[in-house]
Amino acid sequence: MRWDAVVIGAGPAGAVCAREMARGGARVLLLDRAHFPRPKVCGCCVNGSAIGTLARLGLSDVLAHAVPLREVALARGSRGARVPLPAGVALSREAFDTALVERAARAGAEFRPGTSAKLEGELRRANVVVLATGLVGNDGAPEPGSRIGAGAQVPAADVPDFYANGTIFMATGCGGYVGLVRVEDGRLDIAAAFDAHFVRASGSLGAAATAVLRETGWPVPANLADLNWKGTPALTRRAKQLAGERWFAVGDAAGYVEPFTGEGMAWAVASAAALAPIALRAARAWHPRFVREWEAAHRRTIGARQRTCKLVSRVLRSPTLTALAVRALGVVPALARPVVSRLNRSPVLTKVGA
Repeated sequence: MRWDAVVIGAGPAGAVCAREMARGGARVLLLDRAHFPRPKVCGCCVNGSAIGTLARLGLSDVLAHAVPLREVALARGSRGARVPLPAGVALSREAFDTALVERAARAGAEFRPGTSAKLEGELRRANVVVLATGLVGNDGAPEPGSRIGAGAQVPAADVPDFYANGTIFMATGCGGYVGLVRVEDGRLDIAAAFDAHFVRASGSLGAAATAVLRETGWPVPANLADLNWKGTPALTRRAKQLAGERWFAVGDAAGYVEPFTGEGMAWAVASAAALAPIALRAARAWHPRFVREWEAAHRRTIGARQRTCKLVSRVLRSPTLTALAVRALGVVPALARPVVSRLNRSPVLTKVGA
């Protein structure tokens, strides 16, 4: 059959976009090469911005079993600081992504897991195609010196008591940083960003994470280096195009910046919600102006937020600046309030079908 839209990739960006377009009356096919539920390299944090976007979309229920977050614990060497969070939850990607796909299917989208797809092929059977294919989508070019991502999960029984519910732990070191948070089933989710040469010198992703934690003096979970670690391509990358004739890129496929806590998920759901009304009109009758509309909407929705995260990541790359920041925050945690508030502010959404 001829589809109004084919969405390639069923992560948060793809699933939300498919749901919103289906709610707007489009015939939507949602594809993913993986079978769900499946883990992803991700910090598993949903910040206040994402929570607000999900609420306005009527999707608050997908967070029903999430763990509320109250603070971020930062460490550089022996120094530490704790910064309060105004909002946020932790939820595994297995639970979060599966719930969003289910909501897309309830809205009328047809989901086909275990299905590989390419833009050229899907354009032959759809009015528009949405690329939500993650970091490897849209042939994005990595920025020089971009760090690589890494992730693993520690079973609940092996998590040291130090890593309590409700806190995001961020250990920073010379070669990168390691984020740790307890998710809904008690597991400890680990998401890290490392310099590639640091991983090579350490011998493995797990060994790199162990080295960073030992720098801070935080407990190293048993058998950390031997967990099932997964890596990502270079994190910070710019998409060659955000859109072309009858196709749009969204989520990580539209470009990605090394994120701060919860920002990756916020960008995904906000950009999907912003794209849906544009893609819906494009599916009814294509016009080249939709390319420019999406470029402008993407900049307006997440452009400033990504610039903020790029600034934070530059600070985290500098041992001197990180040490100064942690020392200052240890004395006056409120110094983080402007950045935290900015990243937790929800974007303004356009009504689907407008």
